[in-house]
Amino acid sequence: MPSPDDERARVYADGSALSRYLPGAPHRADWLTWARRNGPRLLTTQVGVSELRGTARMLDHDARDVAQRALLEIEVVRLSDQAVGRATDVAGVLPPFVAVHAGAALTHPDVGAVATYDARLARVAALYRLDVVSPGLPDRWWERDETPFLVR
Repeated sequence: MPSPDDERARVYADGSALSRYLPGAPHRADWLTWARRNGPRLLTTQVGVSELRGTARMLDHDARDVAQRALLEIEVVRLSDQAVGRATDVAGVLPPFVAVHAGAALTHPDVGAVATYDARLARVAALYRLDVVSPGLPDRWWERDETPFLVR
């Protein structure tokens, strides 16, 4: 795994991060500033694409256009068998799609950070020593967030 400080290290973005491209999203200005500088480092999977498009669909035509333009700039990687396998390792504490994001980030050889606004994914990423990128939120914000892992 590359050092997150390495400018070549990739940043895996989940749907909660990708949705910050959309008009009206919390922390949108901070995200856009960060993304302008780091956009080429971003990557996601079809799960992130689906989450972004689904969120945009709930808004309006402009949001769908913004989502489409954003996706032109982000590399979409295949969800590998290894990623699915790793997702099962964390599925006991994460909802299914969050576990898939974790699996994808943890198994991609170039990923050194995760862009997310989901406290559960942030906690797991930090536990596995990936940097967490959440422009607009304070450092280590997930430690103060009360979102539970899985409620059984």
